[in-house]
Amino acid sequence: MLLSIPKFIDDGLIDEIGTPLMKHKMFQLSPKTPSIHPMNLVWLNIDDSPSTQKIMFDFILRNIKVVETTDWVLCNSSLELEFQGFNLVPKASPIGPFLATNRLGNLSGNFWPEDSTCLQWLDQQSPGSVIYVAFGSFTIFDQIQFQELALGLEITERPFLWVVREDITKGKHHNYPKGFNERVGNRCRIVSWAPQAAVLGHSSIACFISHCGWNSTMEGVSNGVPFLCWPYFADQFLNESYISDIWKTGLKLQKDEGGIIRKEEIKRKVEQLVGDENFKTRAVELKQMVEKSVSDGGSSDKVFKNFVQWLKS
Repeated sequence: MLLSIPKFIDDGLIDEIGTPLMKHKMFQLSPKTPSIHPMNLVWLNIDDSPSTQKIMFDFILRNIKVVETTDWVLCNSSLELEFQGFNLVPKASPIGPFLATNRLGNLSGNFWPEDSTCLQWLDQQSPGSVIYVAFGSFTIFDQIQFQELALGLEITERPFLWVVREDITKGKHHNYPKGFNERVGNRCRIVSWAPQAAVLGHSSIACFISHCGWNSTMEGVSNGVPFLCWPYFADQFLNESYISDIWKTGLKLQKDEGGIIRKEEIKRKVEQLVGDENFKTRAVELKQMVEKSVSDGGSSDKVFKNFVQWLKS
């Protein structure tokens, strides 16, 4: 999408400073790529400040010029996941998905310390029963949305593992609904940070309520887990479209007229996602596809080996 900015300008979709010229008209890069809402372009939803948006747009333009001078552009993706996207940008070479679980040594650092005790709690749950809820390192909720999420998880009547960072809400404290902790009891496990790759690979996980950051998306895809999509900023809206519209391994959550995702919507979409085996079937099929891509002779494996040969030559 970013490398197509010069074409967006030529086609009259945006002006020279990145402002959409048709703010409510969806468009596609090609027929088999996600539809894009102009107001979800990356530089417009990093921050509300016009000056920050301009800084981001200028930064992206500089990156495009750098890409033009490079020999290789390596991507943490696979041809199978974004075939039409890679067709549009032949210079971009997919060599993924890369997963933290495949690393040779220990990860040198995290934004937050992991609480691995949640894995023992998962061991006690039934297969395919747990909702995993995590929004990455940057998503922030106001108190109304935080409470609606808590109530929505409660009324699903399913066990859930919820990652609640210290800074996930505006303000110093998380105000859970009155009596929430007593009502959910042992059906809920709340941690400040989770070993996500291990969680998503656990047999008890039924679905993943996610902000759709790319690393989380790749981890969910690689473990065959269906998604409920709750994007926050940047590329997450495009990733949501891949999940729900192209791969069809998840559902979008809809906001009300006040911009809030209500508890009833959360319950309804969880039931729809978990109650329809087609989502799990497609998620497992996608997992098998990306496993093949990084295996010996797979599409990503071939690209990576070609890159290594180029380095040696």
